[in-house]
Amino acid sequence: MSEAPDISGPRIRTPGADSLPPDDAEVRVHDARAGGVDEELDRSLRPSTLADFVNQVQVTEQLSIFIEAAKRRGEPLDHVLLAGPPGLGKTSLACIVAAEMGVPLVQTAGPALERKADVAAFLTALEPGSVFFIDEIHRLGRAVEETLYPAMEDSQLPVVLGQGAGARTVTLPLPPFTLIGATTRSGLLTTPLRDRFGVAHRLEHYSPPDLAKIVERSAGILEIEVDLEGAVAISERSRGTPRVANRLLKRVRDFAQVKGEGKVTAEVAIAALEMLEVDLAGLDRHDRILLETVATKFSGGPVGLSTLAVAIGEEEDTIEDVLEPYLLQQGLMKRTPRGRVLTQRAFEHLEIPVPEGAATLF
Repeated sequence: MSEAPDISGPRIRTPGADSLPPDDAEVRVHDARAGGVDEELDRSLRPSTLADFVNQVQVTEQLSIFIEAAKRRGEPLDHVLLAGPPGLGKTSLACIVAAEMGVPLVQTAGPALERKADVAAFLTALEPGSVFFIDEIHRLGRAVEETLYPAMEDSQLPVVLGQGAGARTVTLPLPPFTLIGATTRSGLLTTPLRDRFGVAHRLEHYSPPDLAKIVERSAGILEIEVDLEGAVAISERSRGTPRVANRLLKRVRDFAQVKGEGKVTAEVAIAALEMLEVDLAGLDRHDRILLETVATKFSGGPVGLSTLAVAIGEEEDTIEDVLEPYLLQQGLMKRTPRGRVLTQRAFEHLEIPVPEGAATLF
């Protein structure tokens, strides 16, 4: 029997991927140059080793020890829970863990696992030692989540055969594996699921110097000429998030190629970011519209969420989940029992005088 080819790095597999196509099927090879360019660039910008992962030193140091210990014992890594805001590298860390362990990576998302059969299809197709990565794991249904309990603890999958009085439970053995769960809202995880993760880490926002290193690294991969001042200008407006920094870098690259000489300097970066309406605090046009509406139309607040949504023409969910988190984090807005209220820092950032009567709110 011929040996399987040695493929380095994590292999992303899905159930049924090894099945052969029909004899009369037309086999097509996808050329990445023909489409999906941004997606391929996003993947290429991800760090491939723990040494390349910037900023989260405490997380990477602990993971490196746990991975090395598991490799010496010849066992899979204990289950890992990664929490934190979007864009900080949770998916990248999952890929790195699989690469460092030298095992396949099977990836899915919580909303995609709607039934117990969906989980069973993934788990039974795993190779020994595989990394099973579930993004947005807090969105798993309760029945699906309970299916993971015996799989995580005992590497077993109970399956109910039949219905009614004739139903019986058959336990299927599973290969040892590592479950990595990523969540942006760890508070929504149930306690039984959270307690079954042996390793839990929370990723924090990045400092501008660390983001500048990421911008310089990404610029080298994308073959963009960028100086230190240009990288710093981008990093300062990236909301402490590598994903935002890489996105802004690509748009500044476009500006530099069309309006400049192709090199990203501080002047070019600032001009491009001003064109994109991203200010020094990382706020975009939609953020400023929200702040200006509360400041001018409602005298700094308090204003209810439904009223604010109508005033700016946005959905309430968009305000709560997209716009408000960063404004609250930066201390520009606060939630009170009476509604949303701007802080004095928000008025200073907007360069708007504090309305009479609003000073009592501070």
